[in-house]
Amino acid sequence: MDMTLHDPLIIQSDHTLLLEVEHPGYGECRDFLATFAELVKSPEFIHTYRITPLSLWNAAALEIPLVEIEYELRYFSRYDIPENVLVDIEEWYNSYGKVVLVKDTPGRIRLVVDDPVILERLIHDAKLRSYWLELEGNEFLVDEVERGELKHALVKTGFPVKDLCGYIPGIELDITLRDVDLDSKEFDLYDYQKEAVDAFHQAGRATGGNGIIVLPCGSGKTIIGLGVMSAISNNTLIISTNNVAVHQWRDEIIAKTHMKGEDVGEFTGLEKTIKPITITTYQMLTHRRSTDEPMQNLEIFRENGWGLIIYDEVHTLPAPVFRATAGIQARRRLGLTATLIREDGKEDEVFALIGPKRYDVPWKTLENMGYIAEAICTEYRIKLPADVEMEYAHATKRRKFRIAAENRAKLDLVRQLIINHPDDSILIIGQYISQVEGLSRELMVPIITGKTKNSMREELYSDFNTGKIRILVVSKVANFAVDLPDASMMIQVSGTFGSRQEEAQRLGRILRPKDRISYFYTLVSAGTVEQTFGINRQLYLVEQGYRYQIRYYST
Repeated sequence: MDMTLHDPLIIQSDHTLLLEVEHPGYGECRDFLATFAELVKSPEFIHTYRITPLSLWNAAALEIPLVEIEYELRYFSRYDIPENVLVDIEEWYNSYGKVVLVKDTPGRIRLVVDDPVILERLIHDAKLRSYWLELEGNEFLVDEVERGELKHALVKTGFPVKDLCGYIPGIELDITLRDVDLDSKEFDLYDYQKEAVDAFHQAGRATGGNGIIVLPCGSGKTIIGLGVMSAISNNTLIISTNNVAVHQWRDEIIAKTHMKGEDVGEFTGLEKTIKPITITTYQMLTHRRSTDEPMQNLEIFRENGWGLIIYDEVHTLPAPVFRATAGIQARRRLGLTATLIREDGKEDEVFALIGPKRYDVPWKTLENMGYIAEAICTEYRIKLPADVEMEYAHATKRRKFRIAAENRAKLDLVRQLIINHPDDSILIIGQYISQVEGLSRELMVPIITGKTKNSMREELYSDFNTGKIRILVVSKVANFAVDLPDASMMIQVSGTFGSRQEEAQRLGRILRPKDRISYFYTLVSAGTVEQTFGINRQLYLVEQGYRYQIRYYST
């Protein structure tokens, strides 16, 4: 069939969109869909998108005209668009902006509601009543400190707020990027990184300055963060996942901007220094000596004249930081992540309190452009030893998973994979401490766990990156924000049930651009609950466009 004679998109009544990859119009249609639909899966031939209220709120927040969405859908669609889809698109899109927050007198803001039906609903909604100071015509007067909590409450009612209150000016700080970094390498943002910075900043308008950048690990989200910092040039607070990531952010800031070391502080368990640029961790912000004490470190959000707050790995945002973020809606907020998937389903809260998705590029698109490494994903299924089969049969469901995950037969395969890849830099990662400690002993290679001191972690990561060590065993502490550019192979011996979020993070550890193919091996016990949970993880990679091979291994 001549594919130029038909269109690449099939629109179905369940709000899913099927895009034909081999069609000549694929690229143009893909870029269009990314503006208002969620990519659900992207295997070889057909990519699936879904239209949701949240995806259309994102489009409306980015001021993509509804008429443009409807026109382009008709242009690309192979068949007539189901009527219910067009009705729902219009309804969901138009629900954004039905309630608008604007400034009032100092300390107060106004919620403007032009639709009389929505106005009546909000007046009589018992959950919202505590937010209203006064009702003047079609406008609610609200205490400014309730800005975030009100946005959070309204998104739950299906009426996301268009927030035009703008931002308080942070303390000015001259942050400029180097043309040549401290390693004497030429430095500049890639085109897609510049696009991401522009999409967030919106030239300083009130409609910009908040939101999420979604890009795979290895694509330089930290560099985008530096670009945003330079565009805003205010005091900046950066929150990351662990102390190693804190040090990596600090190193990148000093190496690639003109900021001096004395201007960059670390607020961690080891060092509590507040500087114009301060880097901390989610754990540090939520630390308290006992459950009866308040989380005093959360006050850092309201101090020091921050003009920008960066949430690294924003999909891991813990509940207390969500609540703290509700109180700082007057500060610019940037979220960085490889996936907006939250296992707790709170994507709408991220939208309400951090902002809309501002920029997103499919993993395989960046791979095809050479910005991240090509990866081959393989799952090996291994039988349980005969003596373990009986234990497995009588175990509880939760115990079954651990028995399968710690299958001792995996060790032989790990050894074989290491032999098969003599030139690769290999990470071996697992969920259970006893398992990874055993692998470290048997293979006689170094290990990093939560118990490893930060100085030792950084030394081992450095030795790995410089080639002094070729194989490193790591626990789940390496899931997040670890810069290992020379890692070209990962062996995953166990994981957190069926966590798609974890799968994305682990694959990302080996996607830094390099001249060789990367390999991602997952080891599961055949015919067990581990294999069942693994299907969820496996499908996530397939949906990102990766070919996923299944192999069987017998000892």
